[in-house]
Amino acid sequence: MDASDPNARDLAALQGVWRQVAFEENGDSAAIDSTGAPDALTIIDGDHFAVRTLQGALLLEGRFTLDASVTPRAITWIDAIGPDAGVPLPASYRLEGDAFVFIAADAGAPRPTTFRTVPGLTMRAFVRHVPA
Repeated sequence: MDASDPNARDLAALQGVWRQVAFEENGDSAAIDSTGAPDALTIIDGDHFAVRTLQGALLLEGRFTLDASVTPRAITWIDAIGPDAGVPLPASYRLEGDAFVFIAADAGAPRPTTFRTVPGLTMRAFVRHVPA
């Protein structure tokens, strides 16, 4: 890994298993998560992600691209399954140690620049998962 390359640095830091700890959609922090589950685990391997229940059931998977050179840092999710399959979803992210947060816009909308939701935005927060 080239430590001077912010994309390579963030991609390396994202590798592994993340436990979702918060979900907010359309300005509602009590929204029902239609593609997640309580304590769902997101596994990142290279540029591939898979979201699974604690029991291992696959909820969502796909690929992503990063641009850590912009502020806020940008990530684009492309789901392989589900209602957004094949559609690039623009998002912004924060990655600080074992904490990862992203806020994504609906397809075709501009990339979010603040970490609060309004209609059309979804935010998820994760902590690095350490098996018990």
